Amino acid sequence: MPESELSRRRRLLVLAICCTSLLIVSLDNTILNVALPSMRKELHASIPGLQWTIDAYTVVLASLLMLGGSTADRVGRRRIFQTGLVLFTAGSALCSLAPGLGWLVAFRMVQAVGGSMLNPVAMSIITNTFTDPRERARAIGLWGGVVGISMAAGPIVGGALVESVGWRSIFWINLPVGLLALVMTARYVPESRAPKARRPDPVGQLLVIALLGSLTYGIIEGSAAGWTSAPILGCFAVALAALTGLLTYERRREEPLVELGFFRSAPFAGATAIAVCAFASLAGFLFLNTLYLQDQRGLSALRAGLFMLPMAAMCLVCAPISGRLVGARGPRLPLLLGGAGMTASGLLFAALDARSSDALLFTAYVLFGIGFGLVNAPITNTAVSGMPRSRAGVAAAIASTSRQVGSALGVAVIGATVAAGLPSAGWWIIAGCGTATLALGSITTGRWAIRTAERTAARLEPARAPRAASLPTSSGRR
Repeated sequence: MPESELSRRRRLLVLAICCTSLLIVSLDNTILNVALPSMRKELHASIPGLQWTIDAYTVVLASLLMLGGSTADRVGRRRIFQTGLVLFTAGSALCSLAPGLGWLVAFRMVQAVGGSMLNPVAMSIITNTFTDPRERARAIGLWGGVVGISMAAGPIVGGALVESVGWRSIFWINLPVGLLALVMTARYVPESRAPKARRPDPVGQLLVIALLGSLTYGIIEGSAAGWTSAPILGCFAVALAALTGLLTYERRREEPLVELGFFRSAPFAGATAIAVCAFASLAGFLFLNTLYLQDQRGLSALRAGLFMLPMAAMCLVCAPISGRLVGARGPRLPLLLGGAGMTASGLLFAALDARSSDALLFTAYVLFGIGFGLVNAPITNTAVSGMPRSRAGVAAAIASTSRQVGSALGVAVIGATVAAGLPSAGWWIIAGCGTATLALGSITTGRWAIRTAERTAARLEPARAPRAASLPTSSGRR
């Protein structure tokens, strides 16, 4: 049955199933942060070791997301989505059995392979199921609200599990949810493909892996090995060469892995950059606060989770509000408010030492939760709304990749400041990411930016260029 003919009830079921996939992926990360100190003690891990338990997942995920999105468009979105659920669930089971840090990192990479087939494909399914721009914006707002749910539930559920059963139990929660989602997908999600299949791009895929892997390794290991040591300089040289090769090679391909033509659209390019900044800020924020609350303040995992509840609650409340704002007025207002909230939170820590009093600490948490909750929905909506539906999988995959690249860089860079004994520098980086979000949100949502999106859509699919008008303007007019 074509997506446009699905009943409202069926569309909502599809949305719920897609949100479930986001829930287990997002919950896995928030729960893992709370468990880091316990894992550090049992596995005798260093700060770089803790960084790798997070970044091994995010780097592999970021490297494969675009492949997952384009493959789903080619061979079938439901089929790839189901494969991702199987791999992610199996990887979670293996993580719970890991005998050491190396095995845990390896099994996290198995999870990531499965995760690369979930979120971008789910977003593509949502985009093709909810064809009305306003209805799509509301659906994406609910999708973004799932991140808030995971942030609210993750620290508390994770803290309770770590204290009562142990850190290995944090991976068990994915098993029943993943199996339920697998059954529901087979029953309710219709199969769909792009009208024209895209050819694989193995060279582009290898260049993406080389770029993200070498850059992340260099940043994480730089403090221990020395920033001017030959291995670290070699990593950065490989990253630069891979980036240069990627830009040169992909520009010449008719059907590239990374659709560089998308970046002619200022809203799309802005959404991509904002995603990197916002998720770098979030990943660094969670990493710093987890170590501070448990290692420095001596709180238990559960109490640390409860301490961060104000941030998670605000994210939960603001995400659906942001989705409605995007549908009614466009992405500009939530991006500006979100960037301001994240900037203010970072400055409270960096300039006023928010950790010096609980009142300042909770204020900083609330501001960050508001900021991040408002930013997530307009990132996704802006990335996919101005693009032809035939390119939805690739556009959604690039947006999702930007999130994971941001998360990987946030943990790598801010973790490096901790390893170097400069944690205050991490808060300035978070404030800078918020300021960049504010600036980019202002620049890439005006009338000039909307015109670039229309021209980009016309180049990508001339016969259907009028669909570019579905991109909301800052005033909500189309």
